Amino acid sequence: MHFRFDHNNINVKDLNKSLNFYRDALGLIETRRKEMDDFILVFLGDAETSHKLELTWLKDRTEAYNLGDNEFHIAFVVDDYDAAFAKHKKMECVCYENPQMGIYFIEDPDGYWLEIIPERKKRPEPH
Repeated sequence: MHFRFDHNNINVKDLNKSLNFYRDALGLIETRRKEMDDFILVFLGDAETSHKLELTWLKDRTEAYNLGDNEFHIAFVVDDYDAAFAKHKKMECVCYENPQMGIYFIEDPDGYWLEIIPERKKRPEPH
């Protein structure tokens, strides 16, 4: 038996605002959509991996989601960390910086934290 990652899900209050944020901040694109009577599911992809981020929008929901202590996050690797950091600073969505670890976090419209990690070159395996 073998399991593999497929997607992560988050619920969003304003679907269009979230779609714009994920497109503008991270370059994610819509890959699939399922519309039901009371909710819409939108899957976003990065055009490189098969992993998806599923946004669920409940049509009748008007209040913000309770994220508790918000101790969870989704991480993204970026090939140009400095350019990404400058872009996110300009977007005013950087919510936490950790220079010692060489990472930072951005916050989406619903308060979810997204970790930004610089691409690290792999060292050759010793023979």
